[in-house]
Amino acid sequence: MKRLTVFFSALFLMSSTILAMAADPCQNRSLDFGENTAGWEHVPLSKFKKDTEYSLVHPDQPKVLRGTAVSSASLFVYRFQTTMEVPETISWRWKTDALVTGADNRDKEREDAPLRVMVAFDGDQTRLPEVEKKRFRRAKALSGRNLPYALLMYIWSDHVPVGTVIPSAHTGQVKMLVAASGSEGLGRWQKVKRNLADDYRQAFAADPGPVIGVAVMTDTDNTRTTAAGEYTDIVLECSDAARN
Repeated sequence: MKRLTVFFSALFLMSSTILAMAADPCQNRSLDFGENTAGWEHVPLSKFKKDTEYSLVHPDQPKVLRGTAVSSASLFVYRFQTTMEVPETISWRWKTDALVTGADNRDKEREDAPLRVMVAFDGDQTRLPEVEKKRFRRAKALSGRNLPYALLMYIWSDHVPVGTVIPSAHTGQVKMLVAASGSEGLGRWQKVKRNLADDYRQAFAADPGPVIGVAVMTDTDNTRTTAAGEYTDIVLECSDAARN
């Protein structure tokens, strides 16, 4: 199944071979969904998949992006022009009225979620196990592009406990971390704030490389169901030491 290859290449159409030392210093960033969602871009996963529909809920404040998935999957991506040293925290608010019926992100055939916030990282691919190097070479041959070194994906799960790390069935370089779970909080805005470097270490048992970009995704392509999720106030914050 080539879903992960398509996913990687669609997510960030840029090289992931820049060394960490070349990254820009950390900068506080508010990735607003402003007028015409400036800085953000809808990115299809594949011509063989139906796209999730993304639209602004309100023309004025608050700036809220809604993803509506009907047996579909695609991304809404904010690409950095250059890599950036890892922020201390990432925070956001999200809301959904219902979970995805039949979804279970531990099963690749049912891997859907009403809400996902993703962070892509650079890194040294020469240090990967040989099996991962082969996956990266194969993906590059198919897509014609280098891929992000690693992807950390925060999800709202149906029943998996908060804090659980779920490995991708396709590659060790993608990990899902459950940031919310179950029906509690449905229909209301939920604020999430995570220590990005700590979460990366928990997921990958290594220090993170520079950040390449951020994306959101609402998807139901595996369960062939319908879901909607809303996103706003995505903020990257640096530590005092990183800003000095």
